[in-house]
Amino acid sequence: MGQSNTGNPSKENQGEGNRTADRNYREATEKFVNSERGKAQIRKAGNVSPGEEQKLRKAEEIGKAHAK
Repeated sequence: MGQSNTGNPSKENQGEGNRTADRNYREATEKFVNSERGKAQIRKAGNVSPGEEQKLRKAEEIGKAHAK
């Protein structure tokens, strides 16, 4: 039969509310956001060309129309 993971909590299946995975994700996200690369990505996040902006607005309108 299968092996039990009762002695090793890091191998335990925590299901949908996996606190370990949540903690790891939050720590990695915070580390990225505070890194130089992360800060550079944040600074340029809103920079789009006028053509791209028009496409985004049209897509947004289409999405909102489907939501009604």
